[in-house]
Amino acid sequence: MDEKQAYPFAPASVHPRSDEESAMSPSDEELRRKKKLKLYAYIAAFAVFQTIIILVFALTVMRIKTPAVRIRSVIVQNLNVGTASYNMTLTAEVTVRNKNFGEYKYDNSTLSINYGDVIVGDGIIQKGNAKAKKTRRMNVTMEVNSNGVSDASRVTSDINSGILVFNSHATLRGKVHLLKVMKKRKTIEMNCTMALNLTSSTIQDLNCQSVRKCP
Repeated sequence: MDEKQAYPFAPASVHPRSDEESAMSPSDEELRRKKKLKLYAYIAAFAVFQTIIILVFALTVMRIKTPAVRIRSVIVQNLNVGTASYNMTLTAEVTVRNKNFGEYKYDNSTLSINYGDVIVGDGIIQKGNAKAKKTRRMNVTMEVNSNGVSDASRVTSDINSGILVFNSHATLRGKVHLLKVMKKRKTIEMNCTMALNLTSSTIQDLNCQSVRKCP
């Protein structure tokens, strides 16, 4: 029996790819270029955004401002007036306004009441702290009298006019604490003027100024 003769398959025709077929089409190249440009734009926008955030943080949160101290009101009690003398109890409401993003811790201070150049009374501002972006309120009680005033004629003249004019002074020393790692010393000097109406036993024309003082 004759064996069947096997004939090999004819090799498939292989056509080499042309340069046009092997190269990327213009549309694909343009798409890749646009993707790269978009990525670069995102990176640049993120960098600008980060820079703005850092600048805002530095100009607002990290900028330390000087707190303000004021006498908001004064209550007069136990007023006694003689021909050339006076004595009374004054209770002043003192406020410490902290405009910073960190708390302000201050030490004990003295609030004095002056009649002319003579200190006629004082009280203690107890050490404490004003929270971030808050106002701390406290009462300071002072016994005021004219015992140390040598110019009796002036006292008599003011009593007869019905008005006693006083000055008040305090210096607050403390530190602003930011992020629990940054501390900045801030000293505040407060000066106030006020007039005591002897007829109504009330304080009027209360005016205060608070300024930063070098430590």
